[in-house]
Amino acid sequence: MPISRIELGRPLPIHIWDAKGNLLLRKGQAIVSEHHREHLAAHGACATQADYKAWVHSYDRLVYAMLREGKSIHEISQATMPAEILELDYTVGEDITGGWVDVQTVLTQLLYAGVAAKNPLGRLQGVQKRAMDLLDQDPNASLFSLFQALGDKALGYCATHALLCAVVCELTARKLGLDDTIRPVLVQAALTMNLGMAKLQDALATQRPPPDAEQKQLIHDHPQASADLLRAWGAVNADLLDIVALHHDRDASKGLARNLACRRILHLVDVYVAKTAARSTRAGLSPMQAAKSSIVGALRDDAQVAAAITTVLGFYPPGTYVLLANGEKGVSVQRGAAANTPLVVSTVTPQGLPLGVYVARDTREKAFAIQAPVAADSFKVHHERVHRAAGKQPSLAAVQV
Repeated sequence: MPISRIELGRPLPIHIWDAKGNLLLRKGQAIVSEHHREHLAAHGACATQADYKAWVHSYDRLVYAMLREGKSIHEISQATMPAEILELDYTVGEDITGGWVDVQTVLTQLLYAGVAAKNPLGRLQGVQKRAMDLLDQDPNASLFSLFQALGDKALGYCATHALLCAVVCELTARKLGLDDTIRPVLVQAALTMNLGMAKLQDALATQRPPPDAEQKQLIHDHPQASADLLRAWGAVNADLLDIVALHHDRDASKGLARNLACRRILHLVDVYVAKTAARSTRAGLSPMQAAKSSIVGALRDDAQVAAAITTVLGFYPPGTYVLLANGEKGVSVQRGAAANTPLVVSTVTPQGLPLGVYVARDTREKAFAIQAPVAADSFKVHHERVHRAAGKQPSLAAVQV
Protein backbone atom coordinates (compact mmCIF):
# COMPACT_ATOMS: atom_id res chain seq x y z
CA MET A 1 0.00 0.00 0.00
CA PRO A 2 1.25 3.53 -0.78
CA ILE A 3 0.66 4.58 2.83
CA SER A 4 2.76 7.74 2.45
CA ARG A 5 0.54 9.01 -0.39
CA ILE A 6 -2.76 8.72 1.48
CA GLU A 7 -4.12 12.07 2.66
CA LEU A 8 -4.90 12.35 6.37
CA GLY A 9 -8.58 12.67 7.23
CA ARG A 10 -9.82 11.65 3.79
CA PRO A 11 -12.18 8.64 3.70
CA LEU A 12 -10.57 5.60 2.10
CA PRO A 13 -12.24 4.07 -0.98
CA ILE A 14 -11.15 0.50 -0.07
CA HIS A 15 -10.62 -1.77 2.95
CA ILE A 16 -7.12 -1.87 4.46
CA TRP A 17 -5.81 -5.19 5.83
CA ASP A 18 -2.72 -6.39 7.64
CA ALA A 19 -0.44 -9.07 6.23
CA LYS A 20 -2.40 -11.82 8.04
CA GLY A 21 -5.74 -10.76 6.59
CA ASN A 22 -7.04 -8.86 9.62
CA LEU A 23 -9.07 -5.75 8.84
CA LEU A 24 -7.26 -2.56 9.90
CA LEU A 25 -9.53 0.09 8.34
CA ARG A 26 -12.91 -0.20 6.70
CA LYS A 27 -13.79 1.51 3.44
CA GLY A 28 -14.98 5.02 4.36
CA GLN A 29 -12.73 5.35 7.40
CA ALA A 30 -9.64 7.58 7.33
CA ILE A 31 -6.04 7.75 8.57
CA VAL A 32 -6.31 10.38 11.28
CA SER A 33 -2.69 11.20 12.16
CA GLU A 34 0.95 10.56 11.28
CA HIS A 35 1.14 8.23 14.29
CA HIS A 36 -1.81 6.30 12.84
CA ARG A 37 -0.02 6.13 9.48
CA GLU A 38 3.12 4.71 11.16
CA HIS A 39 0.98 2.17 13.02
CA LEU A 40 -0.53 0.94 9.74
CA ALA A 41 2.89 0.71 8.10
CA ALA A 42 4.24 -1.28 11.05
CA HIS A 43 1.43 -3.80 10.61
CA GLY A 44 2.16 -4.28 6.89
CA ALA A 45 -0.95 -2.48 5.65
CA CYS A 46 -2.13 -3.90 2.33
CA ALA A 47 -5.16 -4.32 0.06
CA THR A 48 -6.63 -7.00 -2.15
CA GLN A 49 -5.07 -7.15 -5.59
CA ALA A 50 -8.29 -6.04 -7.30
CA ASP A 51 -8.74 -3.04 -5.00
CA TYR A 52 -5.10 -2.04 -5.30
CA LYS A 53 -5.10 -2.19 -9.12
CA ALA A 54 -8.35 -0.21 -9.28
CA TRP A 55 -6.91 2.44 -6.95
CA VAL A 56 -3.81 2.69 -9.13
CA HIS A 57 -6.02 3.09 -12.22
CA SER A 58 -7.88 5.86 -10.41
CA TYR A 59 -4.55 7.52 -9.59
CA ASP A 60 -3.47 7.21 -13.24
CA ARG A 61 -6.67 9.00 -14.31
CA LEU A 62 -5.90 11.75 -11.79
CA VAL A 63 -2.36 12.19 -13.14
CA TYR A 64 -3.67 12.24 -16.72
CA ALA A 65 -6.16 14.98 -15.82
CA MET A 66 -3.46 17.04 -14.13
CA LEU A 67 -1.17 16.72 -17.14
CA ARG A 68 -3.96 17.81 -19.51
CA GLU A 69 -4.66 20.78 -17.23
CA GLY A 70 -1.04 21.84 -17.50
CA LYS A 71 -0.03 21.12 -13.91
CA SER A 72 3.69 21.11 -13.17
CA ILE A 73 5.69 17.96 -12.48
CA HIS A 74 6.13 19.19 -8.89
CA GLU A 75 2.36 19.56 -8.42
CA ILE A 76 1.77 16.10 -9.86
CA SER A 77 4.43 14.59 -7.59
CA GLN A 78 2.56 15.95 -4.59
CA ALA A 79 -0.77 14.39 -5.58
CA THR A 80 -2.24 12.00 -3.03
CA MET A 81 -4.21 8.83 -3.74
CA PRO A 82 -7.79 9.60 -4.93
CA ALA A 83 -10.71 9.30 -2.54
CA GLU A 84 -12.92 7.77 -5.22
CA ILE A 85 -12.64 4.65 -7.35
CA LEU A 86 -15.02 4.31 -10.31
CA GLU A 87 -16.44 1.05 -11.59
CA LEU A 88 -14.36 1.41 -14.77
CA ASP A 89 -11.20 1.35 -12.64
CA TYR A 90 -11.95 -2.31 -11.94
CA THR A 91 -12.08 -3.05 -15.68
CA VAL A 92 -9.84 -5.95 -16.65
CA GLY A 93 -8.43 -5.83 -20.15
CA GLU A 94 -9.03 -8.91 -22.30
CA ASP A 95 -5.82 -10.22 -23.87
CA ILE A 96 -5.64 -10.86 -27.62
CA THR A 97 -2.67 -12.91 -28.77
CA GLY A 98 -3.34 -13.35 -32.49
CA GLY A 99 -2.68 -11.21 -35.54
CA TRP A 100 -4.65 -8.48 -37.27
CA VAL A 101 -7.50 -10.77 -38.34
CA ASP A 102 -8.06 -11.78 -34.70
CA VAL A 103 -8.01 -8.14 -33.60
CA GLN A 104 -10.43 -7.24 -36.38
CA THR A 105 -12.81 -10.02 -35.35
CA VAL A 106 -12.93 -8.90 -31.72
CA LEU A 107 -13.43 -5.26 -32.69
CA THR A 108 -16.23 -6.12 -35.12
CA GLN A 109 -18.08 -8.02 -32.40
CA LEU A 110 -17.60 -5.14 -29.98
CA LEU A 111 -18.76 -2.42 -32.39
CA TYR A 112 -21.76 -4.46 -33.49
CA ALA A 113 -22.85 -5.16 -29.89
CA GLY A 114 -23.08 -1.47 -29.04
CA VAL A 115 -24.85 -0.82 -25.76
CA ALA A 116 -25.34 -4.57 -25.19
CA ALA A 117 -21.58 -5.31 -25.21
CA LYS A 118 -20.17 -7.27 -22.26
CA ASN A 119 -17.06 -5.80 -20.62
CA PRO A 120 -16.77 -3.31 -23.51
CA LEU A 121 -13.98 -1.17 -22.05
CA GLY A 122 -11.93 -4.26 -21.18
CA ARG A 123 -12.32 -5.64 -24.69
CA LEU A 124 -11.55 -2.24 -26.20
CA GLN A 125 -8.43 -2.07 -24.03
CA GLY A 126 -7.39 -5.49 -25.34
CA VAL A 127 -7.93 -4.45 -28.96
CA GLN A 128 -5.94 -1.24 -28.50
CA LYS A 129 -3.05 -2.93 -26.72
CA ARG A 130 -2.69 -5.70 -29.29
CA ALA A 131 -3.03 -3.27 -32.21
CA MET A 132 -0.25 -1.05 -30.86
CA ASP A 133 1.92 -4.09 -30.08
CA LEU A 134 1.57 -5.34 -33.66
CA LEU A 135 2.28 -1.87 -35.03
CA ASP A 136 5.44 -1.52 -32.95
CA GLN A 137 6.64 -5.02 -33.90
CA ASP A 138 6.47 -4.28 -37.64
CA PRO A 139 4.86 -1.09 -38.99
CA ASN A 140 5.22 -2.19 -42.62
CA ALA A 141 3.62 -5.59 -42.03
CA SER A 142 0.80 -3.90 -40.10
CA LEU A 143 0.07 -1.45 -42.89
CA PHE A 144 0.27 -4.27 -45.45
CA SER A 145 -2.25 -6.39 -43.57
CA LEU A 146 -4.71 -3.55 -43.01
CA PHE A 147 -4.60 -2.06 -46.52
CA GLN A 148 -5.09 -5.57 -47.91
CA ALA A 149 -7.99 -6.18 -45.50
CA LEU A 150 -9.65 -2.89 -46.49
CA GLY A 151 -10.78 -4.39 -49.78
CA ASP A 152 -11.79 -7.80 -48.36
CA LYS A 153 -15.60 -7.74 -48.20
CA ALA A 154 -15.60 -11.07 -46.34
CA LEU A 155 -13.95 -9.39 -43.35
CA GLY A 156 -16.39 -6.52 -43.17
CA TYR A 157 -15.45 -2.87 -43.41
CA CYS A 158 -16.21 -1.03 -40.16
CA ALA A 159 -13.58 -2.65 -37.94
CA THR A 160 -10.89 -2.67 -40.64
CA HIS A 161 -11.51 1.02 -41.28
CA ALA A 162 -11.27 1.72 -37.54
CA LEU A 163 -8.02 -0.24 -37.12
CA LEU A 164 -6.35 1.34 -40.15
CA CYS A 165 -7.40 4.79 -38.96
CA ALA A 166 -6.02 4.02 -35.47
CA VAL A 167 -2.66 2.93 -36.91
CA VAL A 168 -2.38 5.93 -39.26
CA CYS A 169 -3.42 8.30 -36.46
CA GLU A 170 -0.71 6.89 -34.20
CA LEU A 171 2.00 7.17 -36.88
CA THR A 172 0.86 10.68 -37.85
CA ALA A 173 0.68 11.83 -34.24
CA ARG A 174 4.22 10.57 -33.63
CA LYS A 175 5.42 12.43 -36.71
CA LEU A 176 3.76 15.64 -35.51
CA GLY A 177 5.20 15.24 -32.02
CA LEU A 178 1.95 14.82 -30.10
CA ASP A 179 2.48 14.10 -26.44
CA ASP A 180 2.61 10.48 -25.24
CA THR A 181 -0.25 11.30 -22.86
CA ILE A 182 -2.83 12.06 -25.54
CA ARG A 183 -1.82 9.64 -28.33
CA PRO A 184 -3.51 6.59 -26.71
CA VAL A 185 -6.72 8.62 -26.39
CA LEU A 186 -6.54 9.56 -30.08
CA VAL A 187 -6.10 5.87 -30.98
CA GLN A 188 -9.08 4.92 -28.83
CA ALA A 189 -11.14 7.63 -30.52
CA ALA A 190 -10.21 6.21 -33.93
CA LEU A 191 -11.32 2.75 -32.85
CA THR A 192 -14.72 4.00 -31.61
CA MET A 193 -15.56 7.10 -33.70
CA ASN A 194 -18.06 5.12 -35.82
CA LEU A 195 -19.48 3.05 -32.98
CA GLY A 196 -22.84 4.75 -33.51
CA MET A 197 -23.11 3.51 -37.11
CA ALA A 198 -21.02 0.32 -37.24
CA LYS A 199 -23.61 -1.91 -38.90
CA LEU A 200 -24.66 0.86 -41.25
CA GLN A 201 -21.04 1.45 -42.22
CA ASP A 202 -20.70 -2.19 -43.27
CA ALA A 203 -23.99 -2.03 -45.17
CA LEU A 204 -22.99 1.13 -47.04
CA ALA A 205 -19.72 -0.50 -48.14
CA THR A 206 -21.66 -2.94 -50.36
CA GLN A 207 -24.93 -1.03 -50.93
CA ARG A 208 -25.53 0.13 -54.52
CA PRO A 209 -28.34 2.69 -54.05
CA PRO A 210 -27.30 5.98 -52.42
CA PRO A 211 -28.12 6.38 -48.71
CA ASP A 212 -31.79 7.02 -48.06
CA ALA A 213 -33.08 9.79 -45.77
CA GLU A 214 -32.93 7.64 -42.63
CA GLN A 215 -29.38 6.48 -43.39
CA LYS A 216 -28.27 10.06 -44.09
CA GLN A 217 -29.59 11.10 -40.70
CA LEU A 218 -27.72 8.26 -38.98
CA ILE A 219 -24.53 9.28 -40.78
CA HIS A 220 -25.03 12.89 -39.69
CA ASP A 221 -25.72 11.92 -36.08
CA HIS A 222 -23.07 9.21 -35.67
CA PRO A 223 -20.33 11.26 -33.94
CA GLN A 224 -22.59 12.19 -31.02
CA ALA A 225 -24.23 8.75 -31.05
CA SER A 226 -20.78 7.16 -30.75
CA ALA A 227 -19.87 9.41 -27.81
CA ASP A 228 -23.18 8.58 -26.11
CA LEU A 229 -22.51 4.84 -26.48
CA LEU A 230 -19.03 5.29 -25.02
CA ARG A 231 -20.63 6.96 -21.99
CA ALA A 232 -23.05 4.05 -21.73
CA TRP A 233 -20.01 1.74 -21.68
CA GLY A 234 -18.68 3.70 -18.69
CA ALA A 235 -16.09 5.89 -20.42
CA VAL A 236 -15.46 9.13 -18.52
CA ASN A 237 -12.36 10.53 -20.26
CA ALA A 238 -13.48 14.01 -21.33
CA ASP A 239 -10.90 14.18 -24.12
CA LEU A 240 -12.03 10.87 -25.66
CA LEU A 241 -15.69 11.88 -25.61
CA ASP A 242 -14.88 15.33 -27.02
CA ILE A 243 -12.72 13.99 -29.88
CA VAL A 244 -15.28 11.36 -30.88
CA ALA A 245 -18.30 13.67 -30.65
CA LEU A 246 -16.66 16.41 -32.74
CA HIS A 247 -14.35 14.50 -35.10
CA HIS A 248 -16.24 15.79 -38.16
CA ASP A 249 -17.05 19.26 -36.81
CA ARG A 250 -14.59 21.81 -38.19
CA ASP A 251 -15.81 24.62 -35.89
CA ALA A 252 -12.76 25.34 -33.71
CA SER A 253 -14.90 27.19 -31.16
CA LYS A 254 -16.66 23.98 -30.11
CA GLY A 255 -15.47 21.48 -27.56
CA LEU A 256 -12.15 21.48 -25.71
CA ALA A 257 -9.56 23.68 -27.39
CA ARG A 258 -6.76 21.37 -26.27
CA ASN A 259 -8.16 18.63 -28.53
CA LEU A 260 -8.19 20.58 -31.80
CA ALA A 261 -5.05 18.87 -33.10
CA CYS A 262 -6.44 15.40 -32.32
CA ARG A 263 -9.78 16.19 -33.91
CA ARG A 264 -8.04 17.48 -37.03
CA ILE A 265 -5.85 14.38 -37.31
CA LEU A 266 -8.76 12.00 -36.79
CA HIS A 267 -11.00 13.80 -39.28
CA LEU A 268 -8.37 13.89 -42.03
CA VAL A 269 -7.26 10.28 -41.46
CA ASP A 270 -10.89 9.12 -41.45
CA VAL A 271 -11.55 10.89 -44.76
CA TYR A 272 -8.26 9.63 -46.27
CA VAL A 273 -9.00 5.97 -45.45
CA ALA A 274 -12.61 6.28 -46.62
CA LYS A 275 -11.46 7.68 -49.97
CA THR A 276 -9.07 4.79 -50.57
CA ALA A 277 -11.73 2.15 -49.87
CA ALA A 278 -13.75 0.94 -52.86
CA ARG A 279 -17.54 0.91 -52.74
CA SER A 280 -20.08 -0.93 -54.84
CA THR A 281 -20.82 2.38 -56.55
CA ARG A 282 -17.24 3.61 -57.07
CA ALA A 283 -13.60 2.60 -57.13
CA GLY A 284 -11.40 3.75 -54.30
CA LEU A 285 -8.91 6.52 -54.85
CA SER A 286 -5.26 5.56 -54.81
CA PRO A 287 -3.45 6.64 -51.60
CA MET A 288 -1.55 9.20 -53.72
CA GLN A 289 -4.81 10.68 -55.04
CA ALA A 290 -6.32 10.66 -51.54
CA ALA A 291 -3.25 12.44 -50.15
CA LYS A 292 -3.26 15.08 -52.89
CA SER A 293 -6.98 15.74 -52.45
CA SER A 294 -6.35 16.38 -48.75
CA ILE A 295 -3.54 18.86 -49.41
CA VAL A 296 -4.78 20.84 -52.42
CA GLY A 297 -6.61 23.92 -51.19
CA ALA A 298 -6.32 22.91 -47.53
CA LEU A 299 -5.76 25.44 -44.78
CA ARG A 300 -2.30 25.52 -43.23
CA ASP A 301 -3.06 23.27 -40.24
CA ASP A 302 -4.92 20.71 -42.37
CA ALA A 303 -2.16 20.75 -44.97
CA GLN A 304 0.44 20.10 -42.25
CA VAL A 305 -1.48 17.05 -41.05
CA ALA A 306 -2.08 15.80 -44.60
CA ALA A 307 1.64 16.15 -45.33
CA ALA A 308 2.45 14.16 -42.18
CA ILE A 309 0.05 11.40 -43.28
CA THR A 310 1.81 11.23 -46.64
CA THR A 311 5.22 11.19 -44.98
CA VAL A 312 4.44 8.24 -42.71
CA LEU A 313 2.61 6.23 -45.41
CA GLY A 314 4.21 7.29 -48.66
CA PHE A 315 2.29 7.58 -51.92
CA TYR A 316 2.14 3.78 -52.17
CA PRO A 317 1.67 2.35 -48.65
CA PRO A 318 2.39 -1.34 -47.99
CA GLY A 319 -0.53 -3.41 -49.19
CA THR A 320 -1.42 -1.20 -52.18
CA TYR A 321 -0.84 -2.02 -55.87
CA VAL A 322 1.37 -0.36 -58.48
CA LEU A 323 2.52 -0.51 -62.12
CA LEU A 324 6.31 -0.47 -62.66
CA ALA A 325 8.34 1.04 -65.51
CA ASN A 326 9.13 -2.44 -66.90
CA GLY A 327 5.41 -3.20 -67.23
CA GLU A 328 5.13 -5.49 -64.22
CA LYS A 329 2.41 -5.04 -61.65
CA GLY A 330 2.97 -5.70 -57.98
CA VAL A 331 2.22 -4.82 -54.39
CA SER A 332 4.09 -2.40 -52.13
CA VAL A 333 5.50 -4.18 -49.08
CA GLN A 334 7.77 -1.66 -47.37
CA ARG A 335 7.99 2.13 -47.20
CA GLY A 336 11.08 3.66 -48.70
CA ALA A 337 13.34 6.65 -48.25
CA ALA A 338 10.99 8.78 -50.34
CA ALA A 339 7.21 8.75 -50.72
CA ASN A 340 7.49 7.26 -54.22
CA THR A 341 10.19 4.61 -53.66
CA PRO A 342 8.78 1.71 -51.63
CA LEU A 343 9.99 -1.86 -51.93
CA VAL A 344 7.58 -3.64 -54.30
CA VAL A 345 7.01 -7.32 -54.95
CA SER A 346 6.09 -7.93 -58.59
CA THR A 347 3.32 -10.50 -59.06
CA VAL A 348 2.15 -9.97 -62.67
CA THR A 349 4.20 -9.96 -65.90
CA PRO A 350 4.07 -7.11 -68.44
CA GLN A 351 1.81 -9.42 -70.50
CA GLY A 352 -0.67 -9.61 -67.62
CA LEU A 353 0.14 -13.18 -66.58
CA PRO A 354 0.73 -14.19 -62.95
CA LEU A 355 4.39 -14.61 -62.10
CA GLY A 356 5.25 -18.16 -61.07
CA VAL A 357 7.77 -16.77 -58.60
CA TYR A 358 7.20 -13.34 -57.08
CA VAL A 359 10.18 -11.00 -57.30
CA ALA A 360 11.08 -8.05 -55.08
CA ARG A 361 11.86 -4.80 -56.90
CA ASP A 362 13.71 -1.78 -55.53
CA THR A 363 11.80 1.16 -57.01
CA ARG A 364 14.77 3.46 -56.51
CA GLU A 365 16.18 1.80 -59.63
CA LYS A 366 15.05 3.43 -62.89
CA ALA A 367 13.97 0.14 -64.47
CA PHE A 368 11.57 -0.53 -61.63
CA ALA A 369 10.36 2.99 -60.91
CA ILE A 370 6.67 3.24 -60.17
CA GLN A 371 4.63 4.55 -63.09
CA ALA A 372 1.17 4.61 -61.56
CA PRO A 373 -1.03 3.19 -58.82
CA VAL A 374 -3.26 0.23 -59.73
CA ALA A 375 -6.83 -0.31 -58.53
CA ALA A 376 -7.05 -2.64 -55.53
CA ASP A 377 -9.72 -4.84 -57.16
CA SER A 378 -7.75 -5.44 -60.39
CA PHE A 379 -5.87 -8.48 -59.08
CA LYS A 380 -5.10 -10.41 -55.91
CA VAL A 381 -1.85 -11.67 -54.44
CA HIS A 382 -0.80 -14.65 -52.35
CA HIS A 383 0.46 -13.22 -49.09
CA GLU A 384 2.85 -16.04 -48.24
CA ARG A 385 4.55 -15.72 -51.62
CA VAL A 386 4.75 -11.93 -51.20
CA HIS A 387 6.42 -12.23 -47.80
CA ARG A 388 8.76 -14.95 -49.08
CA ALA A 389 9.91 -12.70 -51.92
CA ALA A 390 10.26 -9.65 -49.71
CA GLY A 391 12.19 -11.65 -47.10
CA LYS A 392 14.97 -12.44 -49.60
CA GLN A 393 15.77 -8.75 -50.01
CA PRO A 394 17.98 -6.56 -47.80
CA SER A 395 15.83 -4.60 -45.37
CA LEU A 396 15.16 -0.96 -46.18
CA ALA A 397 14.57 -0.26 -42.49
CA ALA A 398 17.45 2.19 -42.37
CA VAL A 399 15.74 4.44 -44.89
CA GLN A 400 12.13 4.09 -43.77
CA VAL A 401 10.23 7.21 -42.77
